[in-house]
Amino acid sequence: MNQKVWIVLALEAVFFAGLLFGAAGTLRWPAAWAYLAIFFSAAVLITRTLARDDPALLQERMKPIIQKNQPLWDKIVISVIALLWVGWMPLMGLDAVRFGWSVVPIGIQVIGAAGLAVGMWICHRAFRANTFLAPVVKIQSERNQQVVSSGPYGIVRHPMYAGALILIPSTALLLGSWYGLAASSLLVCGLIVRTDLEDRELRHRLDGYEGYTQRVRYRLVPFVW
Repeated sequence: MNQKVWIVLALEAVFFAGLLFGAAGTLRWPAAWAYLAIFFSAAVLITRTLARDDPALLQERMKPIIQKNQPLWDKIVISVIALLWVGWMPLMGLDAVRFGWSVVPIGIQVIGAAGLAVGMWICHRAFRANTFLAPVVKIQSERNQQVVSSGPYGIVRHPMYAGALILIPSTALLLGSWYGLAASSLLVCGLIVRTDLEDRELRHRLDGYEGYTQRVRYRLVPFVW
């Protein structure tokens, strides 16, 4: 990986750690260290895989979450989700450590750790299958974007969002925050809204996507939606 990618990953890790430990008021929070270890180990694995096998996608993923050719609705939705995330992480530090509002059994936290790992693994599978997995909703005509139906895309149409649907509440469980679990419903709702709007955008603008929706009927959860 080039130096820029390492710098971005390091800054993201520092930012996440700052949100969590800053709100907690201490570095003595094992669950937060476990979260950072699992999340960023998976992030490094995904990034190294892309650097080796799909540098074009890695370059695409390095672009900002607000772009010129991005639909207005996506700029709004992704901005709201980002703001919710920035508020959500400190909430869990305040809840689980600084004020101790929540008491989550260690067994539930272990389940949360497992769920986080599973969610990140699903995201990893999505990245390996789809070279057009940009951070924003857009049709990548310059890269000759096509419909992808292999791997997890043969099960649901938006597997990365499906992975996020698991890892978001799992993060709150791992960090030991019932308030964080309740607040994660807002992030999940934002994710569902973006999934639905992105699906409509692809139906209208990506050749072959309408036929794909007939073959793979579910957006996020098999046999549900």
